[in-house]
Amino acid sequence: MRKIQKAVIPAAGLGTRFLPATKATPKEMLPVVDKPAIQYVVEEAAAAGLSDVLMITGRNKRALEDHFDRNYELESALTRKGDAERLVRVQESSELATMHYVRQGDPRGLGHAVLCAEPHVGDEPFAVLLGDDLIDPRDPLLTRMTEVREREGGSVVALMEVAPEQSHLYGCAAVEPTRDGDMVRVTGLVEKPDPGDAPSNLAVIGRYVLDPAVFGVLHRTEPGRGGEIQLTDALQQLAADEKLGGPVHGVVFRGRRYDTGDRGDYLRAIVRLACEREDLGPDFRTWLREYVASEL
Repeated sequence: MRKIQKAVIPAAGLGTRFLPATKATPKEMLPVVDKPAIQYVVEEAAAAGLSDVLMITGRNKRALEDHFDRNYELESALTRKGDAERLVRVQESSELATMHYVRQGDPRGLGHAVLCAEPHVGDEPFAVLLGDDLIDPRDPLLTRMTEVREREGGSVVALMEVAPEQSHLYGCAAVEPTRDGDMVRVTGLVEKPDPGDAPSNLAVIGRYVLDPAVFGVLHRTEPGRGGEIQLTDALQQLAADEKLGGPVHGVVFRGRRYDTGDRGDYLRAIVRLACEREDLGPDFRTWLREYVASEL
């Protein structure tokens, strides 16, 4: 199997759930403690050995490109001040990976965003990382997914157990067990099923490793739920007919995941990550305990 080297990060969404903060600022640039959410995602791709990153952007997303570019004026100012610590932190984002950008133009769903990557990806397998899901670096989910792809072929999705009342928020998978405890064979997928209609409690979260055959399927996929081209619909076709592009497997993730796509979960993610930081955690946890005790 060909080694996976390219990652695709769709980042063309409007971020309407975070208005008015996202009126002029991309939602991907909202800070999670002291780094924008999108940097955590690029760091995850780089840690998994994916050094070629294509970001699918849209209008008013220029700040994403600027963040991963060099800022010589700022670097010079920090150098003159002798602030080596902040200089290193500023330079980190521009040294993570080789970054590429393409505009989606007309946002027509995740499947359409993935299609925008076809000229760059070509006939290579590739990973897709959604910016709303932050995976703790201590839980190397993406590395595990690439291992499954290189051994089994086809495509791999990340799955997470969810409560039945939450299944309508995700794409849910019908699965069969395999010899590996954390790996299942996906036999079907349903995008945001109605309550009671989910094939299992395993929901697809924002990590995919895809066979390039998915492009051909997406080209033939009609708009589905919400009038958008759904990646889930294409993966359903691949799962139903292996001749199209190999099997679809799932890695069941039971590690630490931070959801920044919802305002409440975004705040919880900041608190959890701040509590775990060596430089911020001790003082912040003390304040948090006192606040909860006195105010709540």
